Amino acid sequence: MSRNEKVAPFEINGVTVQPGTRVKVELPLAQLYTQTPLNVPIHVIHGRRPGPVLLVSAAIHGDELNGVEIIRRLLRHSSLKRLNGTLLAVPVVNVFGFIHKTRYLPDRRDLNRSFPGSETGSLGARMAWQFKTQVLDRATHAVDLHTGAIHRANLPQIRADLSNQDTAAMAAAFGVPVVINSVLGEGTLREVAEAQGIPVITYEAGEALRFDESCIRAGVKGVLNVIHHLGMTGPRKTRAPLEPHIARSSSWVRAERDGVFLPLVALGAWLRKGQLIGRISSPFGGEDVAIESPCAGILVGRNNLPLVNEGEALYHIARFEEVREVAQNLEVFTSDIERGPGLTGEPPIA
Repeated sequence: MSRNEKVAPFEINGVTVQPGTRVKVELPLAQLYTQTPLNVPIHVIHGRRPGPVLLVSAAIHGDELNGVEIIRRLLRHSSLKRLNGTLLAVPVVNVFGFIHKTRYLPDRRDLNRSFPGSETGSLGARMAWQFKTQVLDRATHAVDLHTGAIHRANLPQIRADLSNQDTAAMAAAFGVPVVINSVLGEGTLREVAEAQGIPVITYEAGEALRFDESCIRAGVKGVLNVIHHLGMTGPRKTRAPLEPHIARSSSWVRAERDGVFLPLVALGAWLRKGQLIGRISSPFGGEDVAIESPCAGILVGRNNLPLVNEGEALYHIARFEEVREVAQNLEVFTSDIERGPGLTGEPPIA
């Protein structure tokens, strides 16, 4: 379709969205015990010109809040007034978890391990099926926004299946310094999307149940970069995104004993193999256990809770043999984000 051809209305969940308009569509996913309906709001911005259908989703784990704020700010951005194609923005996918400030559904299932779901399965399977058939299946591309789990913080990073060229291009366009080539987890939205030809990247940044301003700013900027990369907005006068460094693998460092964990390195630190990165001690005295980095790389995830059990994940390291250049890019990236717009949601409402 050429850009001069007429764009058809966009149909979603029985609602017709005319070109050049934005509509909030309520998708009924579940009910409370009181039979009060729980709807998932879907913001649909349908452009006057043809283009991709980009899904941006957040809080598929209900306690991962940075993405909710990223989408709020995204929807206020003035560039969306001249959109080519269609944007589907879903601030909260897991409404149950969001209400109860938890990652999970009421039956303790993980919604992001329930795809593609089914019409007659568990609560999670039914919600996943409804979201997939009514929302995901309408998209041509997707960005899924996440944070670390509770008490764990993630450095802003992209995880993606880089064997897909379109997915790899989206990952590079997002503009964070570290991209991790990540396998597609069974039952995840990302696995199901890629299986049906929808390139999808996951943005990981910050900690559950917390807003992190730098992670939010980076997320807004990154999603806008992807929108521009897909040709959904016109030319911009912003600096080109940083060329990311790709980690083909990553390593977890786990506690070798129970005790009190003292981290000695910050997120984004570059590490040498064998470097001392933390200690575990007993609250009642005794010898400390040293924690050393098993590889060279960049620290992209860290446990923030001092009380740990044996086997618990303490650090997540993106493996790089040469890390000084990555660290320099991280410094540039951090400086750029600190100069960005504030918590108020700038730029002004479109």
